Amino acid sequence: MRHLIIIAFLAPIWLFAQPNYALYDSLLQKYVSSNGEVKYKALQAERAILDSVVAQFQAVAPQKEWPKNERLAYWINAYNLFTVQLIVNNYPVKKITNLDGGKTWDVKRIELDGKKYSLNQIENEILRPQFKDARIHFAINCAAESCPPLHNRAFTAENVQSLLDKRTRKFIRSSANTLTESNIKISKIFDWYSSDFGDIVTFLNKYASVKIKTDAKVEYKDYIWNINE
Repeated sequence: MRHLIIIAFLAPIWLFAQPNYALYDSLLQKYVSSNGEVKYKALQAERAILDSVVAQFQAVAPQKEWPKNERLAYWINAYNLFTVQLIVNNYPVKKITNLDGGKTWDVKRIELDGKKYSLNQIENEILRPQFKDARIHFAINCAAESCPPLHNRAFTAENVQSLLDKRTRKFIRSSANTLTESNIKISKIFDWYSSDFGDIVTFLNKYASVKIKTDAKVEYKDYIWNINE
């Protein structure tokens, strides 16, 4: 009976244990600029900190009992961390599309809680369907020049909602998109994931600095896959 009582008290600690992002946050601040440029060469030369952060993520995998914002922050951070690790492991690669025949996002190399994930699984089987929030596209980074910039701070349960708004607004108002009242030329992200955004003009008008007309002409920009360094 005594053993059952001990287990009952210990179980919630295991179920609700959540990662400490302090080390990951320090890595981002040291190796990622405010514009999202990553110092892959410097990070490759100092692998210990990257390996330590990866080990922390592998030691604590999300549980269904975690609050929604804690799970969301974890998976955004994990996607970004393991993308950085992928580039560091293959540096000096010029484009992420040069890896694995252009299908590196499908390779199951991310081990968490005894299960292996691909980057595409994290994005398309966890982040998009579970959270149903189009702003996620401006928080995760695919290590390419045309991707929404990698934020140089960790997402947390406390800041994830405000950061999603800020990162979305910043990207939409950046040079990645050209917005006028009657014509818009926007990132291919809006084309590839059009089902997440619904009516694109309505979505853009929530964050744009110009009021776009409902019948505005829509074009998409070419995507630049050179790595974001």
